[in-house]
Amino acid sequence: MNLMKYLVCLAAAFSMLVSTASLATSESVAATEQQPFSESELVVEQTESNAESEQDKQALREKRKQIVQEASAAVGETHRALQWLSDGDSESALEALARATGKLEIILARDPALALAPSAMEAVTYRVLAGEDDIKAIRKQALKALKQGRIQESRRLLRDLGSETVISVTNVPLATYPVAMKDAAAAIDRGDTEQAQEILNTALHTLVVTDTVIPLPVAAAQAMLAEAETLAEKSDRDEADNQRLAELVSAARDELQFGELLGYGSDQDFDRLYEQLDEIEELTADGKSGRGFFTKIKRYLGETVKSSQPDATS
Repeated sequence: MNLMKYLVCLAAAFSMLVSTASLATSESVAATEQQPFSESELVVEQTESNAESEQDKQALREKRKQIVQEASAAVGETHRALQWLSDGDSESALEALARATGKLEIILARDPALALAPSAMEAVTYRVLAGEDDIKAIRKQALKALKQGRIQESRRLLRDLGSETVISVTNVPLATYPVAMKDAAAAIDRGDTEQAQEILNTALHTLVVTDTVIPLPVAAAQAMLAEAETLAEKSDRDEADNQRLAELVSAARDELQFGELLGYGSDQDFDRLYEQLDEIEELTADGKSGRGFFTKIKRYLGETVKSSQPDATS
């Protein structure tokens, strides 16, 4: 599935990716699914909201696409250089390093301030297949284990209580990787191929992997409310529109309740979301319409997604 469309379906839940999961019970209650996508699109999604026009966005898409392609090619040339060195072909290794260095120089020329250049991406989706009662029971067991000091048991119980897409991006550190390519080339020129291999292997181990978590219940609520907002702004809604609007808000509430059960936010986070849903229902009752009804809840949803990130602090 195309990532841009996939993220839109998830309500553009994030503005800036893992093994098969199963709960510690006799039945499997979680699942994972791999989401293939174009390597360039995630970077575009992270930044294009800052562009002022469609033309700017298209230019930014193309720029980011080329950066990803160049970074990926640079990593590929690094692997090829290592292979050539293993085969005893220093000349071919030097040529590969020259190509890698050229790719990195192109990236820096396009965006001198860029610290990390995405070179590879993958997305894995986890879905909890357990029902509400099962999840509550597992939470209760985990809390009991934690109170008794059985931390590892609690961790195992909670490990797969997630419904989310994790997007992993592998990045080339532009402050150090180009230097390593040049140092490896210098070592080859000196005839020290072992040191060159060591430098290149070290460089490959400096690739930075960043994870972004998209909580699926929250993302689903965002998608539903985006459609609901369009209907709420429609001054000439008919009965079918009114019914659809009510259904969307109700379904969004259900998704948020599931997200709360899975812990994608604090009690306070969800209380204010429910308050906003109550207000939206009141403002749109009896065919009433207007703009700005969804401003707060969209901001709150974005903050909830942000709080679910691996590097988020409470």
